[in-house]
Amino acid sequence: MVAQLETPSVNSTLSLPYPVEGLVQVFTSSHRNFFTSVMAQSLRIAGQGTPVLVVQFLKGGIHQGQDRPMQLGQHLDWIRCDLPRCIDTPQLDDSENQALQQLWQHTQKLVCEGKYSLVVLDELSLAINFGLIPESEVLEFLAKRPPNVDIILTGPEMPKSLLDAADQITEIRRSHRP
Repeated sequence: MVAQLETPSVNSTLSLPYPVEGLVQVFTSSHRNFFTSVMAQSLRIAGQGTPVLVVQFLKGGIHQGQDRPMQLGQHLDWIRCDLPRCIDTPQLDDSENQALQQLWQHTQKLVCEGKYSLVVLDELSLAINFGLIPESEVLEFLAKRPPNVDIILTGPEMPKSLLDAADQITEIRRSHRP
């Protein structure tokens, strides 16, 4: 009979000789884009047992909201703003603005609790550029997050301050070949 080695699970606390620091990754594009590679990465990591949170700030239309997260597998939670429509303009009515602010506050709280190892903040740059979420709050959030949490920011026209805070930047470009 072959003896099996006991190995710590992905979610257990390991005693490493060095601190593990989470990365800030940016995926940006000149146009509004669904970042398939980010979702594939999130699903792959969650499939390996690592807790992942995907937050879509400007997607609505399915009455989801933070109170009704969608679970993909055992380790990926996906939440959208509780809006009747997808946001494509900075003009929101009071209930839409309130739903977006609640989702932003909820996201910050979840990240600070340390439940997730990877957090994807989809279209955050657009929410900042529309003036819906203050850039300074996002920078403060990134600085105060638990040090082991990886953050992925997506969206078009990422503010320079967030690019400067990033450890990795991926720019998606369209190429048209004749």
